[in-house]
Amino acid sequence: MVSEGDNVPQFTAPLANGDVGDFSLSDALEDGPIVLAFFPGAFTSVCSHEMNEFQDRLANFEEIDATVYGVSVDSPFALNEFREQLGLEFDLISDSDKQLIDAYDISMDFDSLGVNGVAKRSVFVVDTDGTVTYAWVSDDPGVEPDYDEVEAAAEDAA
Repeated sequence: MVSEGDNVPQFTAPLANGDVGDFSLSDALEDGPIVLAFFPGAFTSVCSHEMNEFQDRLANFEEIDATVYGVSVDSPFALNEFREQLGLEFDLISDSDKQLIDAYDISMDFDSLGVNGVAKRSVFVVDTDGTVTYAWVSDDPGVEPDYDEVEAAAEDAA
């Protein structure tokens, strides 16, 4: 699993930003620290609450030049609809091929629901050097991160 002090796994993936584009982590790091908020699935109650919480705090992240991205295995088209319905002003990254959850070692299954290979709810803060300065991973999809702690970690990475 990716931990604090590790070099972040680099990737390029589809970006849901109202349209569908490409996202390259190495390019994004040039603009300041990155917050990668992995969530199990769009349109679920806890995931919607989590993304809304990041939206409510977005100005705080922008003030320190940190950029927030939500990440899930949903398609970029579903993520665009999710983004629009919630009124999110930050972009969402599609890991529909599940390469990111494998690289970050945060894949989980909901065997009772027959759903396999979704992201554990987790947050990684990455500084401009590509070093993970904060890592939080939950085995319980109902548990959300400590948002104040994430903000503080992003400020420290700036």
